[in-house]
Amino acid sequence: MTPAARAQAAIEILDQVIASARDDGPPADALVSAYFKTRRYAGSKDRRAVRELVFRAIRHAAERPASGRAALLPLEPALFDGSTHGPDLVAAGETQAEAGVVPGWLHPLLSPLVGEAEWPSLVERAPVDLRANLARTTRNAMAEHFGAPPTPFSPWGLRVSADTAVTADPAFAEGLVEVQDEGSQLIALACQPAEGTLLVDLCAGAGGKALALAAAAPGAQVVACDTNRARLAKLQPRATRAGADIALRLLDAPREAEGLADLQRRADVVLVDAPCSGSGTWRRNPEGRWRLSPERLERLQALQQRVLDLAAPLVKPGGTLVYAVCSLLEREGAEQAAAFLSRHSDFLAEDIVMDVGRSDGVGRLLTPGHDRTDGFFIARFRAR
Repeated sequence: MTPAARAQAAIEILDQVIASARDDGPPADALVSAYFKTRRYAGSKDRRAVRELVFRAIRHAAERPASGRAALLPLEPALFDGSTHGPDLVAAGETQAEAGVVPGWLHPLLSPLVGEAEWPSLVERAPVDLRANLARTTRNAMAEHFGAPPTPFSPWGLRVSADTAVTADPAFAEGLVEVQDEGSQLIALACQPAEGTLLVDLCAGAGGKALALAAAAPGAQVVACDTNRARLAKLQPRATRAGADIALRLLDAPREAEGLADLQRRADVVLVDAPCSGSGTWRRNPEGRWRLSPERLERLQALQQRVLDLAAPLVKPGGTLVYAVCSLLEREGAEQAAAFLSRHSDFLAEDIVMDVGRSDGVGRLLTPGHDRTDGFFIARFRAR
């Protein structure tokens, strides 16, 4: 493919990404893969080059562009040369996507801790972090195996180069490591998992944090819950590979409380890693900025409140509820935590003892610029 033909392919994919972001469809990675499945003529260099163009354009624009052409034009104007298989020539006054990091309507909603000087880090390329499965190996052994340094804060983590083929490595196949951002590892660490306890991961998804809890406390009983069958189904093969004993529980929305009745006042720890805006993971999913809207954010806030209220009755006296969101928005973090305490006088906020992040209300905020992790808000509550 010529450079101009690669640009045209990127435009076609970007058109799909823009439509998918508007209609809550598949992520950009999936759309890139699907595009090339039907275009076998594109070699590996072409695929890499086109993918690079697509994600450069996505990272460039905070607001959803009018079209794929508008998204790519400000980055590669010379490729709009009208050549065969390439983009048409640029018309006078043609629309171009403006450069930006944070959508304008979100500016006042960011945590005050995330100043403009830190914004560029929110969409830079993320590192690849691994979590050593301490139930089967040590971090030092995995650091030596991968030739990678340990992460600065998590006692389980190491940071490998971006081109490391982790999933093709024997250590991955043997369940010795999992791909997991250091910030996610720190959420599991904030739960203080201990053997002989009952740990409930209420929004487990594909189970990354449930796996971390099980690895840190092999003698604990870990229950992973979710309302999404497809997401939860991904956990079982991961648990088998890691040698983790995790009980899966598919909840029936909106009757989740019925499915959790037997756990009431029994759990030592309940983790609520709630659905959220994902604003802390824009460097991994930059098109997430194009998906978010005020209406969607309101729905997510209501869901976070509902899940927290479902979690509270499960915690036994003296037990812990840990609330986390991969968000940098105050409404989903510090404000949501404060609102929980106002509704539940039987819980007290508890300090998270770790030398990372910054105090944000009753919790801590991790950010890409300050901590080199994905962005997370984490709070701990102790049941009276």
